[in-house]
Amino acid sequence: MAEIILDSLFDTVKDTVTLIPFLFITYLAMEWLERRTEDQSVALLSRIGKFGPVFGAGVGIIPQCGFSAAAASLYSGGVISVGTVLAVFLSTSDEMVPIFISSAVSPSVIGKLLLTKFMIALVTGLAADIMIRIIHYTFRTHKHIHDLCEQDECGCEDEEGGILHSALIHTIKITIFIFIISLVISLLIGFIGKSAIASFLTGIPVIGVFLTGLIGLIPNCAASVVITQLYLEGFLTAGQLMAGLLVSAGVGILVLIRTNRHQAENLRVIAALYGSGIAWGILIDLLGITFI
Repeated sequence: MAEIILDSLFDTVKDTVTLIPFLFITYLAMEWLERRTEDQSVALLSRIGKFGPVFGAGVGIIPQCGFSAAAASLYSGGVISVGTVLAVFLSTSDEMVPIFISSAVSPSVIGKLLLTKFMIALVTGLAADIMIRIIHYTFRTHKHIHDLCEQDECGCEDEEGGILHSALIHTIKITIFIFIISLVISLLIGFIGKSAIASFLTGIPVIGVFLTGLIGLIPNCAASVVITQLYLEGFLTAGQLMAGLLVSAGVGILVLIRTNRHQAENLRVIAALYGSGIAWGILIDLLGITFI
């Protein structure tokens, strides 16, 4: 038992340390991209009208931290449609891209995943808006992302420290997440066996999709870290991976609940997000689609 723990700890430390430079470079690029484009993207999203899901699906796949939060606040204020906020949530990649890049996953695989998420987000968002127009559903709340920032004093608009500081902090946090999750996975492999774990998850594919969807609903970057790591370790099918990543909207769900006082409406949005992710995940597995 002690040998398994020590081996797992050693392997996890070694693997995690090798990821740090790749994570830092990736987050440095993400921070630069976010600061250069987020204001313009949010402004355009608020004016795009019925084509919101198209634009939302596109900008959502750009790996930046705050856009799902901004989209949630714009929805809460009645600026964008439910289809648009769903498109953003579904296409949001969160930690998938930097982890895949740091793990030397082929760019073609990453590209296929992002394209799939974009198409799913686009179709689902447009379908949601069409259904909303048919049943004539409306909402009236008036909040904005800046109100939330001022209220929570989160410092999300603070430029002090620049992109190097932000990228370093993000790298440290994600490295800790990856270390913990990788250690848990390594210990599970050591005590239970990789084949047994993989057989359990792939042996019940539909239930596995529901389970990864529930993990994806965790409003934290840890959710996408867990799902991505499990997929890279060979524990998840493509459908299970996609279900979890589609549902994983980062802090967007938290911001939605905080800024929109109509909680019944929030539950409907979250249910639509979860249901969409599960449905697409099951379909991907039924069709036998793979990404690697």
